[in-house]
Amino acid sequence: MEKVNIDDKLSLFSEHWSPKIVGELNGQQVKLARIKGEFVWHKHDDEDEMFYVLKGGFRMEFRDRTVELRENEFLIVPRGVEHRPVAEEEACIMLFEPAGTLNTGNVQHEMTKPVLQKI
Repeated sequence: MEKVNIDDKLSLFSEHWSPKIVGELNGQQVKLARIKGEFVWHKHDDEDEMFYVLKGGFRMEFRDRTVELRENEFLIVPRGVEHRPVAEEEACIMLFEPAGTLNTGNVQHEMTKPVLQKI
C-alpha cells in the first residue's frame, strides 16, 4: 500500500492521449492522461468509462449533444455510447475503467494505445 501523489505522477509524462496506469482495484484501473485537441469518435461495447477533470477542462461530444467539463467534475459514459473528448487547451484527467479497456474502443486508429505504461 503506497499513497499516490497525482501531481508527481503527472510530472512524469507530457504526451497527450496516452493514458498511464497509476492504480488497480477490483478489476478496474485508475489512469491519468493529458489531453489536448480532438480525440477519435469511438465507443466501448462492454465498458463504462468515468472521466474526472483534475486540471483545465474539456468537452465530451456525443452525436446528439455536448457536455462541458471543468475541474472537479466528472462524467460517466455508459457502454455502447459513441463519444469524443475534445480539449481546446491541455487538460489533465483521471479515468476509471475496467482493466484492458482499449482507449479507442471499437476503433483502430493512430491514437490507439494497445499497451499502457504503469507509472
